[in-house]
Amino acid sequence: MNSQYTVAKFGGTSVADYSAMQRCAKIIKDDSQVRVVAVSASAGVTNHLVTLTQQKADEQQRLELVQAVLDIQDAILAELSLDADLAQGFEQTITEFKALAMLPALSSQQCDEMLSFGERLSSYLFTQVLRNMDIDAERFDVRKVLKTDNRFGKATPDIAATAVAAHKHLIPMLDEKVIVTQGFIGSDQYGQTTTLGRGGSDYSAALLAEAINARSVHIWTDVVGIFSTDPRLCNKATPIARLSFDEAAEMATFGAKVLHPATILPASRSGIAVFVGSSRDPQAGGTWIEKEKSNTPGIRAVTQRKNQILLTLKSPEMLLASGFLARIFTILSAYNISVDLVTTSEISVAITLDNAQNASRPELDQACLQELSEFCHVTVENNLTLVALIGSEIQLKQHEMNLMQVLSDFNIRLICHGASKHNLCFLVEQSHSDHVVQSIHARLLESA
Repeated sequence: MNSQYTVAKFGGTSVADYSAMQRCAKIIKDDSQVRVVAVSASAGVTNHLVTLTQQKADEQQRLELVQAVLDIQDAILAELSLDADLAQGFEQTITEFKALAMLPALSSQQCDEMLSFGERLSSYLFTQVLRNMDIDAERFDVRKVLKTDNRFGKATPDIAATAVAAHKHLIPMLDEKVIVTQGFIGSDQYGQTTTLGRGGSDYSAALLAEAINARSVHIWTDVVGIFSTDPRLCNKATPIARLSFDEAAEMATFGAKVLHPATILPASRSGIAVFVGSSRDPQAGGTWIEKEKSNTPGIRAVTQRKNQILLTLKSPEMLLASGFLARIFTILSAYNISVDLVTTSEISVAITLDNAQNASRPELDQACLQELSEFCHVTVENNLTLVALIGSEIQLKQHEMNLMQVLSDFNIRLICHGASKHNLCFLVEQSHSDHVVQSIHARLLESA
């Protein structure tokens, strides 16, 4: 049975400056059930840290990047006076950051160490903001609890080890203090710093919620919940009050950027409700994601994910051949390439791959293509966008007339439906994808 604890996560824009941190502190003060707070790096910091890890900067440029990070922290410090315990840790962390930043080359582990400094620094500052509001807050190093493997850059959490560490180090503190910790980072079995990948703070919060058996996890960002599509693209996009875990997972996977896709995994398996709301306007409500199925069947949102590859593999040998698909996926797996959509015909298979800049897999490389071409004809198409209709119990016949009228103006390269009742996906040319999303939203959702 879940406890009454809540884990709150605040993203980079929510802790961007002193006034933003004050708004977040007010949210915590108003909710006594929040016992763990995971913070991101202040907005802009991680971009500077990423540049430092890329090792393209000379010594002067590295000094400038270090100063850019410190400037963001100093602007917040100008409004704060750190307590002795926080000041000591903060200064020590700054010293470590400066030393690492001036190294001309970094190992993969040192890159993760570098990327961790944003969260480590912001958690000192936010703890002080809470204390200034008379909240008994303690900064806690999440690396003591969130345990992972040593796949630096995108580590895989060790769920069992994290639970053991949380019961030993974290849970005994929760009835006495509000714990402020870091998103995005963890440590391997040797205590080396790891990261969960860009945007992993949401995932961290859900993992911590699972480890302490929390009732809910609140993801505070800069938008009022999850919308029917990107509101920057469609001004008639509307927030969705409730989603099932399945619907939310599909939306996050297929392009909704409000929530990290992996966040749903620990929440779903442990029955932890997820709330997404705006730290700028906490009274405006938001989106609740829960285990229960939606009471609203049909299409509820349209998303898009750009920079997709369509890989088409064709061979007459595929006809009646039982091992053809197995051979293809064995090769893709060997190159750590994850597949999104698959459609097949008698002698060909079409596969979509994510080639976005922040994708957690390598680009399709020549060695992989060479292996595939040894037994089939290979075609690679780029500059495509995956558009997904997300909902519950989607039946194509309910929407096919309206949808076909919308899509008749565009070149549709692939359609995938049937593997899940929660999505209907297709590929379009990237140059047209914004227009496709706008047209679908206007036809299927704005008139609903």
